[in-house]
Amino acid sequence: MPPHAELPPTSFDLALFDLALFDLDGTLVDSAPDIHAALDRLMARLGLPPFARPEVVAMIGDGVRVLVERALAARGQPFDEAALASFSADYTARAAEATALFPGIAAMLEALEAAGWRLAVCTNKPAAATAALLGALGLAGRFAAVGGGDSFSTRKPDPAHVQATLALAGGSPDRAIMIGDHRNDVLAGTGAGLPCIFAAWGYGTPAMAEGATAVAARPEELAELLPALLARPRTGLGGAALGHRLA
Repeated sequence: MPPHAELPPTSFDLALFDLALFDLDGTLVDSAPDIHAALDRLMARLGLPPFARPEVVAMIGDGVRVLVERALAARGQPFDEAALASFSADYTARAAEATALFPGIAAMLEALEAAGWRLAVCTNKPAAATAALLGALGLAGRFAAVGGGDSFSTRKPDPAHVQATLALAGGSPDRAIMIGDHRNDVLAGTGAGLPCIFAAWGYGTPAMAEGATAVAARPEELAELLPALLARPRTGLGGAALGHRLA
């Protein structure tokens, strides 16, 4: 799908399958090593100091433009389109050198598929870098839909990003759940009318779980947690509305 494609219609038919929509960075994959390396290469080209890993992790989650904006601002520099283009080309070409699935993710995806779930990715990472990374990790073709940060005219935390990815996958909001490690995932998922599971193994701080329907400490918990959430009433999606937050 070309960048900034028109949003697909979101008047959903009732799907005959359950759908799990996953964030990518910090949820399915530990991509911080390659993002860190690409940022440090950009800083070296600009004659600026490199970053510590915690600095980079704190910048991830809002898309590549914001990432580069934050990196340049941290070094006292204004945003520069040429720096963004340089970073994007370099990172896309080397996105999977040190990136790997988080422990437990591969088995969790297999368990969900065996139980009849379809899978989708809704990420603020650009579509080209997302495709390159999924291909390098052997995940190309595994997902019913992949909604990148430039796949549509909007991105998380806008709920329309989740809705567009859901429609692309042929899913239905009443049979879908969002899983992610960032406040953007919680805001976009719940805003789209979906329960949202906060992935506590990822990069987000505990405060980012506010508003999530449930919190999972490990990927292994999802095989039981997802169907349990689908069975619950949808009258309010936040943890408090459900009486307690599952963990």
